[in-house]
Amino acid sequence: MDYRAILQKSLDYIEENLRSEITAAELAQQAGFSLFHYYRLFQQATGLPVMQYVLRRRLLHGVYAMKQGQTKIEAALTYGFDTYAGFYRAFCREFGDTPSHFLDSCRAKRPYRIDLTKEAYIPMTHKKAAQVLKNWNLEAEAVADIYHEGTGNKNENACAVGERYILKFTTDFGKLKKHITVSQALENVGLLAAVPIPAADGAAYIRDGEVYYYLTRRLPGKPLAACRFDSGDGRFVGEILGQLHLVLENMDGCVSEADLLATVRDWALPMAKEALGLSDAFCREYLDVFAQLYPQLPRQIIHRDPNPGNIIRSRENWGFLDFELAERNVRIYDPCYAATAVLSETFGKENTGWLEIYRDLICGYDTVAHLTESERRAIPYVLLANQFVCVAWFAQQEKYAEILEINKKMTVWLIEIFDRLRDL
Repeated sequence: MDYRAILQKSLDYIEENLRSEITAAELAQQAGFSLFHYYRLFQQATGLPVMQYVLRRRLLHGVYAMKQGQTKIEAALTYGFDTYAGFYRAFCREFGDTPSHFLDSCRAKRPYRIDLTKEAYIPMTHKKAAQVLKNWNLEAEAVADIYHEGTGNKNENACAVGERYILKFTTDFGKLKKHITVSQALENVGLLAAVPIPAADGAAYIRDGEVYYYLTRRLPGKPLAACRFDSGDGRFVGEILGQLHLVLENMDGCVSEADLLATVRDWALPMAKEALGLSDAFCREYLDVFAQLYPQLPRQIIHRDPNPGNIIRSRENWGFLDFELAERNVRIYDPCYAATAVLSETFGKENTGWLEIYRDLICGYDTVAHLTESERRAIPYVLLANQFVCVAWFAQQEKYAEILEINKKMTVWLIEIFDRLRDL
């Protein structure tokens, strides 16, 4: 029996009553289960014991309240703690970090409601990770959360294992197959890639219920962060994307075919038009030109998600972290995506500086992969296509409300400077 709808009512009740006393017995009674049965079902669905889940939600809301201007003691009292010292100790135990450092590292995001009925939610705790790691004889290694370098967001599909490994998990076997195929191809030509490490029984991955787990080595070097881009970083990103495409150009792999024009025309632009208030005239003109250019654009396997956090650079080498979204698409999607990913991390700070990064990134790509004339003309249109896709997708995800607002403002700004993008 699928209990997700019943348990979702519990999660909604918890979210609405975090400032009041909540007991497991009360929740079990509301759900119509015995306390023992409710404990088991709740932990299966969320990965946490019920009262630990309540505690984590209170701590996350409390630290976010501090970010919004509440004093430490006000936030602690609001979410059920008698003293800030009690809040502080609980936070350190639960997240392995102090509230102040959590705030300073930009991780205190608005807590979003988990929706078990809609999201591919993977319940994961450090205890569960340790159990899975027995398949690699690494259960004694320390497990830690991973936060994206540029945004401070927690990685919901990976955790660090000691100093040398990363454990990744997904419910999408197709994504796992893509990553294995592409990462092995890159490693074969000497590039850094997070290739799965065989488990003790030789398997490339482990399946537990609906979740697939695979282990990779932590790649040497650090992910790029747009907020720390130096002179030349834009060109570097463009050049390595060009080199990546040369490797992937003639590769056969288990990737899907993407039709960017159809995606934009039939879904993304209609949704973005409503969200952004775009005029009919603009949308018609945009689609007319893009439709003329699209059939002329070279297609191949692309990374599809080359944001700075997915690019690793060391003194000796460079590489990419994840290939779960790899697909066959117009190749200029990757440099356009990388450019907008950089903008999303810095938007509102130095937008004029981004134009130089954009120009350098495209020039760097061109020196390696050699753009066609049609690609040069199409780049601003693909840039906007990516933004329409982002706005449409984020608009359907409650947990990305803040990112949606940033991308809406970005898209409006890119439309305002569209002529400049075509001239660069």
